[in-house]
Amino acid sequence: MHISHIEAQLDYEVGAPAHLLLNIEAARAGAQAVIRETLTIEPAAEVQVFCDEASGNRFLRFDVAPGPLKIAYTATVQRTQVDVPHDLPEVPVNEVPDEVLHYMMPTRYCESDLMARCAYQLFGDLPPGIGRVQAIVDWIHDSITYESGSTDSTTTAREVFVQRAGVCRDFAHLGITFCRALNIPARLVVGYVAFEEPPQDFHAVFEAWLGGRWVLFDATRMAPVDRLVRVGTGRDAKDVAFCTIFGSVSMRDKQIVVTELQDQSVAPPVEPPASGALLGIEKPVPVVELATSA
Repeated sequence: MHISHIEAQLDYEVGAPAHLLLNIEAARAGAQAVIRETLTIEPAAEVQVFCDEASGNRFLRFDVAPGPLKIAYTATVQRTQVDVPHDLPEVPVNEVPDEVLHYMMPTRYCESDLMARCAYQLFGDLPPGIGRVQAIVDWIHDSITYESGSTDSTTTAREVFVQRAGVCRDFAHLGITFCRALNIPARLVVGYVAFEEPPQDFHAVFEAWLGGRWVLFDATRMAPVDRLVRVGTGRDAKDVAFCTIFGSVSMRDKQIVVTELQDQSVAPPVEPPASGALLGIEKPVPVVELATSA
């Protein structure tokens, strides 16, 4: 069992009235449980909270007025170790569950239809199964240079393949693209993790559908993949942006610290709040402390 403590602070300057959609809260799903968490928004705002039942992603949305905006999120999250067999097979397309099928389709950032010939040239002769996905991960790690600032929010997997440089999101997009091109369902996962080397930031990895289950992979090898605190899951980056802005808002600073805790004597995890509840951020709710400062 792993326990992680997260501290995230986002500072913005709002130029005109705008609307924000945040996806920064740890997911409450699967082997992961939120023990405690707090959210602070300055100045205070009326926040609508909802959860996408299909993905488990938790969203916050609210209006903001011109001026400085500070968002702080802390959480202590418990994650149970999940053993992954070394012989998981690929699932034939006709046996892929309906709810997983759309993770086989090309998307804006993962042009698996355009990369199919390349994927088969590189990996088509390998035995199907988890070993082939690991070969994809190894190839990306060995062939793509991790370089901060080498890509932007519009960069696609095909562009990363050509320029041979990117960041964690690009590594994950390329892994997803190769998998889908080989008829292996794959999806993007973002969250928090304690990097072996600072600075820390949001981190992106990918999952492949193998043997009837989702298995995590990280081609950057920046941190143990089983230590990731999941926040968002989606088809590609457009589904899991930590902040989607409607209006004139610019980021001034972002600080993220993730600490692995040794003491496992913690309180039981809390139950999630009702989906779609409308909350005043100045009021605490039964399971999540919501606070503000003047």
